[in-house]
Amino acid sequence: MSARTIAASLLALLVVLVASGCGSSATVDGNIGQRTVRVTATTNFITDTVRQVGGERVEVTGLMGPGVDPHLYKASAGDVRSLRDADVIFYGGLQLEGKMDDLLRQLADDQRTQAVTDDMPRERLLDPGGQVAEQYDPHVWFDVELWKSAVETVRDTLAEVDPDHARAYQRNAKRYLAELDDLHGYAREQIAQIPERQRLLVTSHDAFEYFGRAYGIDVEAIQGISTAAEATTADIQRVAETIAAREVRSAFVESSVPRQTIEAVIAAAADRGQQVEVGAELYSDAAGEEGTEEGTYVGMVRANVDRIVEGLR
Repeated sequence: MSARTIAASLLALLVVLVASGCGSSATVDGNIGQRTVRVTATTNFITDTVRQVGGERVEVTGLMGPGVDPHLYKASAGDVRSLRDADVIFYGGLQLEGKMDDLLRQLADDQRTQAVTDDMPRERLLDPGGQVAEQYDPHVWFDVELWKSAVETVRDTLAEVDPDHARAYQRNAKRYLAELDDLHGYAREQIAQIPERQRLLVTSHDAFEYFGRAYGIDVEAIQGISTAAEATTADIQRVAETIAAREVRSAFVESSVPRQTIEAVIAAAADRGQQVEVGAELYSDAAGEEGTEEGTYVGMVRANVDRIVEGLR
């Protein structure tokens, strides 16, 4: 038998093995109550939210770390293994993980996948004004009141997957929701300290519209809701005009977005006689480093509020 024939035979055998289930996705087994629930989550603030609700009952693998842009993220082979090994997958939805959409849909055929935005009232979601029907702004986490719906979705999903420990998930969620109530109040109080004329948040991409609506601050972004779209010269000139008209002193960079466009806007504003400084870095599509306060959802939002107030007040 020739080497080519042997290779062809081995390839055919591999295809048969994969088709028969050797490469199939994990499914929730009947003994899940006897072990921790395996969870895979996309962004690191979703990972943190699942840990807050799941507590000791969950073992969470997060795919995206600090500074990672979920709009452009492509799953690696290791990510696919983590997803397939999970009892449940949590992701943002609303096309946040744009390049992973096809993969997530395929996985949903034979294992539990859950977008944390699925239960959010559609009338509270922002329409970015595109041409695609039912397309919403996915950056819902910057309205803390709205993010409470995501917490409830995580709670209910874990309770369905692991009903023996539903009460633990309910207790954890109740505690965490109270913490989010405090965070929401803190954000409103702090933003109110900025003089009204100076309440203009200039950022690289349009991730803060929910924040602006919830806490009474205007938002001017250079790029749209997805960083996949390039900023144009017209975008830069538009934002520079607004900065000059409002006499804004700070424009903010984002941890997951390159700063070139902000620097271009600052230069264009200087041409109009308005001197603008680069404000502190904000967390937009990713929280901070694992193990730090900013690496949690609550710490991320609080840090943003403090940096915005300091930069604009």
